[in-house]
Amino acid sequence: MKKFFLAPSILSADFARLGEDTQKAIDAGGDLIHFDVMDNHYVPNLTMGPMILEALRNYNIKVPIDVHLMVKPVDNLIPQFAKAGATFITFHPEATQHIERTLQLIKEHGCKAGLAFNPATPLNFLDYVLEKLDLILLMSVNPGFGNQAFLPSTLNKLREVRKIIDSNCLDILLEVDGGIKLDNIAEIAFSGANIFVIGTGLFKHSNYDLIIEKIRKELQHAYSKFIH
Repeated sequence: MKKFFLAPSILSADFARLGEDTQKAIDAGGDLIHFDVMDNHYVPNLTMGPMILEALRNYNIKVPIDVHLMVKPVDNLIPQFAKAGATFITFHPEATQHIERTLQLIKEHGCKAGLAFNPATPLNFLDYVLEKLDLILLMSVNPGFGNQAFLPSTLNKLREVRKIIDSNCLDILLEVDGGIKLDNIAEIAFSGANIFVIGTGLFKHSNYDLIIEKIRKELQHAYSKFIH
């Protein structure tokens, strides 16, 4: 059975009660946490550092955490986030001089490695490092801020990446981030994604359990298309 994973993006959570709100999203059915790191340089916003990640682990957040580094350069931060408790560390190819070396650095520090693609970033970077990846992240908005609309062009890109993964018989997770809502998640899933980052689509609601239940129903609808 094709497995779908929900990744609440805590950038949209209540920062005054971050540990509590993160756990609430997990208890409602979140499978892993998406942790957005922005440096006000590579993207026009400034967010969380490794101390916050460490605090969440100390709060007893046990699920996998995908640290999405929207920073440039990235290499100096990788050991810090690995030590703080990252499971995945994902970065953008434009943010490093040597993609393969950065991937190796992530692995050396005991984390799984991901490569992230902005909407206008070409996929040809995959030609050189595909077999070294555990995760591919497609941004379906331009990174920097939450509550943006999903870019429909992402669907074609998703289908292309899914074809690349499957044709090479690789076990790589395909994640999508940006503008995912109840009304589009089934189509996104059907296009090949299996991790869905949900920010304002979850945290703006008071009842996380109800939203995730509805999302799961939409994903089940998408799965029914896969098996027919």
